[in-house]
Amino acid sequence: MLIEQKIEALGYTLPQGGNSKAVFVSAKLVADRLVFTSGCTPRRNGVMAYTGKCGTELSLEDSQEAARIALVNALGAVKSVAGDLDRVKQIVKLTGFVNSTLEFTAQPKVIDGASQLLKELFGEEKGAHTRSAVGMAGLPGNAACEIELIAEI
Repeated sequence: MLIEQKIEALGYTLPQGGNSKAVFVSAKLVADRLVFTSGCTPRRNGVMAYTGKCGTELSLEDSQEAARIALVNALGAVKSVAGDLDRVKQIVKLTGFVNSTLEFTAQPKVIDGASQLLKELFGEEKGAHTRSAVGMAGLPGNAACEIELIAEI
C-alpha cells in the first residue's frame, strides 16, 4: 500500500501545497536528497484542531492525536518538494515542541503519537528516526504541539 493510501486509511488527510502566504517555505530540499520542514501544527483544513496546554487543558490521548495531525501536515510539506512520499528512503529526525506547563514532563509521550505513526506508515526501518521532544511555554495559535521533520529521499 502506498504511503498516502495508508494515511487516508487511518482517517487523515494529507494537505496539498505549501504555505504561500508566509515569509518562509514549508519545506526545503537540500542536496537533492534531504527535506527539511518548517514547524507544522495540528491544523485540519486551515483550522487549529487542538489548542491549549498538554496535560492540563488536553488529555495525553488528545495531545498524542494533535502530534499525529501535525505529523501528517509535516508529511504534506515533505510531499510538496519530494513529489511523492513513496520516494522517502528514511525519516532522519523528528523534532516535537509541546505546549505545556513547567510541571508537565510527559513531552516524550505526547510526541510518541507522531513517532508511532511514522513507524506505522514507513515501517520499522524507514520510520525509525532520531528525535527531540521539548516543552514550550506557548506555540503559534496556542497550538498543542508543533512538529518538524528531516527526511531523506
